[in-house]
Amino acid sequence: MNSPTAICQLPSAPRILVRGTNWLGDAVMTTPALLRLREKFPAAHIALLTPEKLGDLWTHHPAISETIPLAPGENVFSVGRKLRAGNFDLALVLPNSPRSALEVWLAGIPWRIGYASPWRNWFLTKAVPARVEAVKMRKLTVAEIRRRTGVSPVSHQIKNNLETGRMPVLQTAAHQIHEYLHLAGALGANPEPLPPQLVVTPDEVETTKKKFGLNEIERPIFGLNPGAEYGPAKRWPVEKFIAAIRDIQQRTNCVWLIFGGKGDIALTGQIAAAFHASRFTFHDLSGKTSLRELMALLKICRVLLTNDSGPMHVAAALGTPVVVPFGSTSPELTGPGLPGDPRLRVLKSDAPCSPCFLRQCPVDFRCMNGISVERVVEAILQTIR
Repeated sequence: MNSPTAICQLPSAPRILVRGTNWLGDAVMTTPALLRLREKFPAAHIALLTPEKLGDLWTHHPAISETIPLAPGENVFSVGRKLRAGNFDLALVLPNSPRSALEVWLAGIPWRIGYASPWRNWFLTKAVPARVEAVKMRKLTVAEIRRRTGVSPVSHQIKNNLETGRMPVLQTAAHQIHEYLHLAGALGANPEPLPPQLVVTPDEVETTKKKFGLNEIERPIFGLNPGAEYGPAKRWPVEKFIAAIRDIQQRTNCVWLIFGGKGDIALTGQIAAAFHASRFTFHDLSGKTSLRELMALLKICRVLLTNDSGPMHVAAALGTPVVVPFGSTSPELTGPGLPGDPRLRVLKSDAPCSPCFLRQCPVDFRCMNGISVERVVEAILQTIR
């Protein structure tokens, strides 16, 4: 592993720019690398260039000295000018895009570190080769899925035998957090994994509870996040969520907080409507919380039942147990938290076409249909014991 002095000569208190990732879940998975970077450079001013919508994620984070917002539609030249004013000694570029490397080159930052990739190596002073353990997410073609599942193009009506063989299990070193840790390691930081970490304060929690009328609740609070931005292939069926909620509620007498963005309002409303005439207590918060409020509310949940999504990663990084059905994506690559954490329960079927990384299932959705309500309920109950 190269030492930082082998790459560049840095002052004792360097000004380091980190070009952050663009999506909520990815941003959370960078936190182990950022913590290792802070560990290596305790006196550094570490600024994070991050999309404006993610800026509040980093409030109180111990690795970050400053956030620099990236506004929607902002062009590379204005970003370069903005960064140039920061007089940074070094840039660590976490995304693999050509644009992210071009931004720090335009800023005139002397040392620019990122993964090697065509169309961007010229903008980097050190292009880091890909890790040996790295695994790329490749979308399966419809033809591949049909071959693996035995579903013909004519008939997709396979209703039985939902668990028919398993994809090879990847090693934990394949997880995305190691991609970011490896880049930090190129600066001499310790590449050993840490759990992702986010911070909310007790005052934030109490203020948020009071705002949403939760401050006097004495029953256990459970969270539900039934949406997923990437597409329907990542979503456990809504009728299964409803059945699981009904069973869990009867066993625990909990209060449910339903989370989601503005695009999930119809979905969460469908779930809440299923229990309109019951005595179950629901707080449908979809589209009503800021990012900091979402974090504070996830922090107070005994457990979060969720799809593979940004809130899944946020909850795990706040120390909240999660139960998550995985279908079209791979928990070995992008699962919550640190692989092996017993508080984080990942459920998969044996569908031979999973993970396909597609937005919509072209056949019979066996990856998610093969995860039973009973398995999810049992995972929740085991988590809270």
